[in-house]
Amino acid sequence: MKTVHDTTVWRLEVADEAGTRALAEKVAEMVGAGDLVTLSGDLGAGKTAFARALIRKLTDDPQLDVPSPTFTLMQVYEGVDFPIVHADLYRISDPSELGELGWDEATDQALVLVEWAERAGGALPAERLDVRLTIPPGHDEARVVELSGYGAVAARVARAKGVDEILETSGWRDAAREFMLGDASTRAYERLRKPDGARAILMISPPRPDGPPVRYGKPYSAIAKLAENIRPFVAIDSALRAEGLSAPEIYAADLVGGLAVLEDLGADGVVDAQGPIRERYAEAAAALAHLHARPHSDSITMSDGSTYRIPPYDLDALLIEVELLIDWYAPHIAGANLSSGQRASFVNLWRQIAIEIATAPPTWTLRDYHSPNLIWLSEREGIKRVGIIDFQDCVMGHAAYDVVSLLQDARVTVPDDMELRLLGHYAQLRRASAPDFDMAAFARAYAILGAQRATKILGIFARLDKRDRKPQYLAHLPRVTRYLRKNLAHPALTTLREWHLANLPRLIEDA
Repeated sequence: MKTVHDTTVWRLEVADEAGTRALAEKVAEMVGAGDLVTLSGDLGAGKTAFARALIRKLTDDPQLDVPSPTFTLMQVYEGVDFPIVHADLYRISDPSELGELGWDEATDQALVLVEWAERAGGALPAERLDVRLTIPPGHDEARVVELSGYGAVAARVARAKGVDEILETSGWRDAAREFMLGDASTRAYERLRKPDGARAILMISPPRPDGPPVRYGKPYSAIAKLAENIRPFVAIDSALRAEGLSAPEIYAADLVGGLAVLEDLGADGVVDAQGPIRERYAEAAAALAHLHARPHSDSITMSDGSTYRIPPYDLDALLIEVELLIDWYAPHIAGANLSSGQRASFVNLWRQIAIEIATAPPTWTLRDYHSPNLIWLSEREGIKRVGIIDFQDCVMGHAAYDVVSLLQDARVTVPDDMELRLLGHYAQLRRASAPDFDMAAFARAYAILGAQRATKILGIFARLDKRDRKPQYLAHLPRVTRYLRKNLAHPALTTLREWHLANLPRLIEDA
């Protein structure tokens, strides 16, 4: 096997064969179709026992007969999600013999477990997980296990090691782990439950890999001011809690690995089967009015003494987001092939419109303040009843953005009368703290940012369908389209509405 540069080694000790089986079940969560796992180490150290436990976990059959493949050379199992090949190459004298076994056909899109992998010479891929089991001197049952990840697998080993360490240091290692459904982001969440019933959330938020440069030599995420790692989440979390808002308490965090153990705020949301719950949305609007009542600095001092600086929601960020409509929605949903002139006109119109937003006095703009990210905490009082769980992309922007995010929710329809009442509720609370609050100017910014946000979301949902194979987001397009039409009716957006009528009329004209 060839060598690869990226390598992570995780060394563990297990007390007995039960510990080996438990470790194999952990490894089952790290591997998938197309992966290679090589098993090495001392004779009698338990390589086949490790493979047996791994295969039983992946087939969801704890009684499955998994004999050693020493004589058959290769055994194939049907896993729940993909086939599993278990091979022992001790009796292979030349790598060319793999072809006679039908190796390529059997291992295609399968998880491959190989004992005596060195017999294959350079025929096996360099990217792999190597599991080395050794017997420490003077021990019969204990084993030392080294998990070595090579190539792309190295990151998975590092993450599993990091999770194990943060659960240990935070006192949650004995907790059962339950995967929670994610959303459109790269983050993952697990609910932790201790034997005594205590709960927490494990957030896995690995550093965002840089995408291709799209402008100024920067990737989209950098221009749009999206969080590159978990540090913004930790910083904003502490800042929101200091403001009297209910962000989750952070029990432990690994800023390098992108891991955190968080307070579990529960699963009671702000909507029910009929839609938005008025009382809960009113309190969510009140929480924003509280946050917007006084100016905020863009600098947050973190617990380690370092300073996190909140990026500005500048003109470049606002514009690159609206371009998602012409990059993704127009060609893939509307079937419109816009010319370079049409595209330039669209961007220039938005530049003229958005400049007043980008230059207005800024506040903390949480950016994802909508129903999926709001938890109702009935046991608390006032605005503390609104739990906020998603804010790592916070920027210094216009106060109207988060109000739009709440009241023009992309995933649930907020009736027009409720939207107007809650806007009035927000304005009343703002006037209570600032009698000179200009509602007309706020309404203008609300329409502009409502159109900007709807434009962006139409592009994002089209991209999720076309690029990421997540068509479920297309179900929300009619709702977001209605929001866009409503916002474009504002006089501040007349020229932009005319552009849509000329170039994407189906977005504006009623069916």
